[in-house]
Amino acid sequence: MDIRSEIQAALAESRAARQEAENYLILNGETVNLVEWVTAKEYARRFDIESTNVVTNWIRRGIIPPENVRVIHELNDIRLIKAIPYKESA
Repeated sequence: MDIRSEIQAALAESRAARQEAENYLILNGETVNLVEWVTAKEYARRFDIESTNVVTNWIRRGIIPPENVRVIHELNDIRLIKAIPYKESA
């Protein structure tokens, strides 16, 4: 399998997982915009944070406020973060 095929397969898997999550949330009466709410990994990638550990520490320390974090227990306790830039207080 060449790199192009691997990338296409990974993208297809990602789209399927996203659609499955959206369907689950809608069926259970909750809608979450998965462009506005992202995983720690996607948050780190999108805002050029060095690692997901930094994002997790920001949540723990309150730099990312609790109202901007959602835990979806039905999806293996996945934590979603509102996709807006936060910065560490000086």
